[in-house]
Amino acid sequence: MRHITPERLDELEDLLAGLRGLEGLKEKKRGVFYRKSKAFLHFHEDPAGLFADVRLDGEIFERFGVTTKKERRELLARVRRAL
Repeated sequence: MRHITPERLDELEDLLAGLRGLEGLKEKKRGVFYRKSKAFLHFHEDPAGLFADVRLDGEIFERFGVTTKKERRELLARVRRAL
């Protein structure tokens, strides 16, 4: 699994827009979000699809699928609750 390419990141613009609107997150590089001074969320891709690694608990990265619109909505809701 590799970090997402800019072309594939374009597919997640709806999710990125939602994340950018959340107070407490800072996008330091396109698709890489920090909470305070700690990495919080970034994206990967592989043949199985698109994935987000997120520290919902603030400590350990968890991986979530974000290939479908439904998966992206669910992730955004989880991030909102975590913040």
